[in-house]
Amino acid sequence: MTEEELRECLQRLEQGDKEAFTLLHNTIRQQVYGTVSLLVNRPADVADVVNEIYIELFRCLQQYDGKRPFGAWLNGMIVRQCSNWNRSSWRRLRLMNRTRAHASESLNPGADAQLLVQEQLGELMQLVSGLPPKLRSVIVLRYYGECSYDEIAAALGIPLGTAKSRHHKALRKLRQNAVFTADDEMKGEWTCLSEIN
Repeated sequence: MTEEELRECLQRLEQGDKEAFTLLHNTIRQQVYGTVSLLVNRPADVADVVNEIYIELFRCLQQYDGKRPFGAWLNGMIVRQCSNWNRSSWRRLRLMNRTRAHASESLNPGADAQLLVQEQLGELMQLVSGLPPKLRSVIVLRYYGECSYDEIAAALGIPLGTAKSRHHKALRKLRQNAVFTADDEMKGEWTCLSEIN
């Protein structure tokens, strides 16, 4: 959908056109769901957060400035809703991290090799989900949403320099927290961290 078609759709939506909402939903649902699934700590919470975003979208539609790109406005809303959700479930997240750390300590050298490989493959996503929300949102928008630094700054309502410094800090934390294995096959999985600009 082009920006012009999107503006038309948003105007129809403001007038109460149900077909316009369906069209808008079909246009943005993959972006919303995908971004939320990367920003929310628990996969079970994704559907709830997505629903809250659509409610907030409908409620705040009149505040949207048609001169600004809709995608940046939507990304800002997604990040804010995910941050609010994560903040409210912070204690649960800390408990899960402690449990996860305890479980990894209890693995012994004779554990099933296939289980270890699966855990290592999921490590990168765990590292990203372990970042503070401000850093995680920049990484998700940059690499999942393919946003430029300017778009990230606009979506998060922060200066361009702050967007760049958060990006740099997030990559540094990811590199510091990455656990490399001696397995050559797994080394290939981690080289992506050193190639990210």
